[in-house]
Amino acid sequence: MTHCTNSVDFTHPGATIAGPLSDATAAKPCFTGRVFRAGIAILIMFMSSALAPATETVELRLASDVWPPFTNTSDQSRLASDLVDEALDRAGIKATTSIVEFGAVILGLQEARFDGCAAMWRTAARESFLLFSEPYLENRLVLVGRTGSDVTAARLADLAGKRVAMVGAYAYGETVSDATEPLFIKGQNDQENLQKLLAGEVDYILVDELLIRYVLQNQKSDAAKYLQIGSTPLIRRTLHFAVKKNLSGSDAIVEKFNAAIKKMLADGTYNEILRLSWIRADVDGDGRMELVPMNAHAGEIPPNAGYNVLPLDPASQQSEETDRIWIDGRTYESWDSVPDRHKAPENVVPDVSRPSSTLFKFEF
Repeated sequence: MTHCTNSVDFTHPGATIAGPLSDATAAKPCFTGRVFRAGIAILIMFMSSALAPATETVELRLASDVWPPFTNTSDQSRLASDLVDEALDRAGIKATTSIVEFGAVILGLQEARFDGCAAMWRTAARESFLLFSEPYLENRLVLVGRTGSDVTAARLADLAGKRVAMVGAYAYGETVSDATEPLFIKGQNDQENLQKLLAGEVDYILVDELLIRYVLQNQKSDAAKYLQIGSTPLIRRTLHFAVKKNLSGSDAIVEKFNAAIKKMLADGTYNEILRLSWIRADVDGDGRMELVPMNAHAGEIPPNAGYNVLPLDPASQQSEETDRIWIDGRTYESWDSVPDRHKAPENVVPDVSRPSSTLFKFEF
């Protein structure tokens, strides 16, 4: 029978024994050593299993406020929340959302009662404790006044002496914080600010361009009767999904979210959730914008424009006339080069699972 060598080298990081064995030990057959080493290996495996992190999926506790049409309760229009929920679902991440006042959202995140927020503007203060995704929408705030008002202002400084209502808890950025004019009046939400406008308590309100787009689509007569709407964005803010930095796996959560969003831009999901026939975005990452329809049935006539869902690159000189068209995973340089099979009438089936609600109440 072959005997063991007279030294043992334990390769486990915790092992401290290495060196010559006694004559009695050295005389024992290798079988004894193999059994001993096997026992050590089993012990190590048991300890590693006991100390390994749990693999059970944790459900994110998200919080948002009532901010039509972006965030709201599940029975109301909540476009940003729907985008985030879809992206997280594709990433295999479970989440529930509580609807509270926005001040309570921030406080709840700081006190670890919430893990994240579906829709938040980025600030240096928030970056100290939150990890932000890449932007998935851009909020562009336009000027809205009562019918007959002058809404041609190109910048806030043009509104000197005017009273402009804004949502007090929102982080509008340096454009507002550094402005000496106009006089900003803080309200709890857009509806309260609309009431101030129609009651003559303020001269103007700042409202998101996409919200106004839906008001004009769904409440056109009220908008024409009560409102004068500007077309120049006075404030631009990118919208992000955010989670607590100290949340376990926060980096992976945001990385998976970003990857899912990129796919949703290209496959028509954005169009469906935002209820837009065409969007405009750089879906292939080459720095150029593409027009993306809701599905492979792009329609019988070429699109005249697409809604810009993300910020445009200031360095890009590309005009909408030079946009390429992205359909069903392929890029076409012009409408003429799009195959006829895609030029069938739009095949749009309303998604009844996503509610559409009245955005503004004009009579109160």
